[in-house]
Amino acid sequence: MSLVIGEISYTNILPVFYYLNRNKLISKGCEFVPRVPAKLNEGMADGTVHVGGISSFSYGEHVNEYVIFPDLSVSAYKEVGSIFLFSKVPITQLDGKSIALTSSSASSVNLLKIILKRYYELEVNYETMEPNFQTMLQKHDACLLIGDDAIMTSWNKKHEIHQYDLGALWEYFTGYPMTYAVFAVRKDACAKHPDLLEELYNQFSYSKQKSINNQFHEMIRTIQLQLGGSRSFWEQYFSGLNYDLTERHVEGLYHYFSLAHELNLLTKKVQRISLWHPTKHCHSV
Repeated sequence: MSLVIGEISYTNILPVFYYLNRNKLISKGCEFVPRVPAKLNEGMADGTVHVGGISSFSYGEHVNEYVIFPDLSVSAYKEVGSIFLFSKVPITQLDGKSIALTSSSASSVNLLKIILKRYYELEVNYETMEPNFQTMLQKHDACLLIGDDAIMTSWNKKHEIHQYDLGALWEYFTGYPMTYAVFAVRKDACAKHPDLLEELYNQFSYSKQKSINNQFHEMIRTIQLQLGGSRSFWEQYFSGLNYDLTERHVEGLYHYFSLAHELNLLTKKVQRISLWHPTKHCHSV
């Protein structure tokens, strides 16, 4: 049986995948499957995917079924640069109005709901839609986009559209970094594929570190061929992202999960975050 790895095509997660030795991993029994974040969350939940960089919120929903790789995440200490609320009116004027939510995410959708309810004390109507800026704003007062959809929209939006970076808002109100994705492993896969998981974790860590060490230079060249944008834009973008999972990140996750539970976005309180370990398989933090 293969170890199925869900892979998201967004640029923000690419440093952890860019330098993988895929041929070696595939020869040892790994299978890579492309997924958008929401579908990856579903695949992890139903067991058709065993490992993936999933939404932190989805980890919170399945905390007893998954462990997460240590020292790996997709996070930002302040501005994230690819998770934006686009609005026809200032954010403080959204009370009673409607917001279209991207169907591609879970962490960001719930982060927005937390920020607007807890910190702005707004009552807002939400509708989940496919991520298309023009369609979303035809029917709604604001929309939430993530990843490459958000980046390209920010390049092309009209001047009168207000733009808010959710990472910057979260840091302003809480002081914590925001961890948008964690690298989760189903617990049943830990028992079946311990050696292969260790190889995969080592390669993820190597790819992350090599990307950072060369300042994302090779990767940015590849991204420019696919999406365009200047080198200076992408350098600035990646300089704002973080791929660690420190104690401070974990504290921020606990705070995020606590607020989500308070607002009935999470049905159960997250009591314990469990990290994978190559010999112990997991330990709690």
